[in-house]
Amino acid sequence: MISMSDEPARWTQATVYPDMWADPADDPRDNEGAGPDGELATLLDFLANYRLTLRMKCEGLDPEQLARRSVPPSTMSLLGLLRHLAEVERDWRNWISDGDPLPRLYGGKDADFDGAVAERAVVDGAYHDLEREQAAVDAALAEHADLGVRVGRQGIAVRELMVHRIEEYARHCGHADLLRECVDGRVGQ
Repeated sequence: MISMSDEPARWTQATVYPDMWADPADDPRDNEGAGPDGELATLLDFLANYRLTLRMKCEGLDPEQLARRSVPPSTMSLLGLLRHLAEVERDWRNWISDGDPLPRLYGGKDADFDGAVAERAVVDGAYHDLEREQAAVDAALAEHADLGVRVGRQGIAVRELMVHRIEEYARHCGHADLLRECVDGRVGQ
């Protein structure tokens, strides 16, 4: 059982807004000024910011910290989220493909979280898998400038897939806020 003294103290790098992750001027996400023009550019901007947010939540942690399951009995960890999102990107590739589905990256149900162990090779593999799968889906969708076009065997609209991608990352960035704060006290933004 965790005692109150074992819980990490809340901390932040921000000086202007102490409840934020970093001061707005130091935030690598471009949130100043007008947003991009057009629906596709807006969707891509939101997706890029959520992807970057997830990486920021994992930044500076060692394999043990990334693999720490911070909210027992859940198997969720920051490393598990990286692996899960790589698996989800692979699923989206299968949704938009007309060919045979690609196999799961990590095996059966919940293997993305269950296999998130505190080993450097697992951490490096998770980042590599996520980057590869993101790039593959991005490239496949870049062929369809019309957000209304339907792709894959199920005929999913590109717009629907883009919104679903943003929703998936946004939800898991919320989990990452809480997981990171449990690991070392760093607050979300």
